[in-house]
Amino acid sequence: MTTAPREVSLGMPQPPAPDYPADVRARLEADARELIDRYPGARSALLPLLHLVQGEEGYVTRTGVRFCAEMLDLTTAEVTAVATFYTMYRRRQGGDYQVGVCTNTLCAVMGGDAIFETLKSHLDVENGETTGDGKVTLEHIECNAACDFAPVVMVNWEFFDNQTPESAVRLVDDLRAGATVEPTRGAPLCSFKETSRILAGFPDERPGAVDATGGAGPASLIGLRLAKGEPAARVVHPRASRSAARPAGAPGPGAEHPSSHDAPQDTSASDPAHPSGPVTENPGGTAGTGNTAEGA
Repeated sequence: MTTAPREVSLGMPQPPAPDYPADVRARLEADARELIDRYPGARSALLPLLHLVQGEEGYVTRTGVRFCAEMLDLTTAEVTAVATFYTMYRRRQGGDYQVGVCTNTLCAVMGGDAIFETLKSHLDVENGETTGDGKVTLEHIECNAACDFAPVVMVNWEFFDNQTPESAVRLVDDLRAGATVEPTRGAPLCSFKETSRILAGFPDERPGAVDATGGAGPASLIGLRLAKGEPAARVVHPRASRSAARPAGAPGPGAEHPSSHDAPQDTSASDPAHPSGPVTENPGGTAGTGNTAEGA
């Protein structure tokens, strides 16, 4: 049995938020309990519950905040603090399609700023506003880890890579016209409400949607392999081929220490493209770069 949450308000007092209709409430409670049961502590389910209520009306309403508070024995102020902290939660009604233009550094210099300005003018909206037909909400977004494909536009969090102002205009026009629009990679588009339910943690039951994974670009995959200690290309570190005596049991020429990828390296040694070049040996026992020396 749930109890009414304590509503904490700053400024002008508001009447208590209305509850969901009985049938909607019963359905959401069943979903919420399924989510809560996945966590050792009930309040840990707050983020997926916020996605759940956002999927009901397209944004986190006061009724949705009240529901989350009741299910998790929190105050409405505690729920609101979380809902207003994360940008993926809407606080007012938006469009069927959330069109986000990455304006972080790389995408911006590659054309993201131009795309964003073009779409604002074309749609006659500002950041966070929705077109009059209720189809598109435009926003600028921070990095979504797709720098290989800059500049990137996202629609309901699906990728549209290597965009231009012209292609972005065609994209939003197709969305508003109801045309079928396919992301560059990843699952087919669905509505913002459907996306919110998937983000809450419920399976995407559309045929083929789960198998349509995105995939990172070549540069990202190289970074992943290096982070895991797997060289993108087998390169023998210049210092590994030293002819100097090694302690007994030390790795031989060309061998790598198991955690060598974690060890700090001099830039000139670890980056062949650095102006000083890789370290080389000379008869004097010092590094041949002229600006790095190594002890005996």
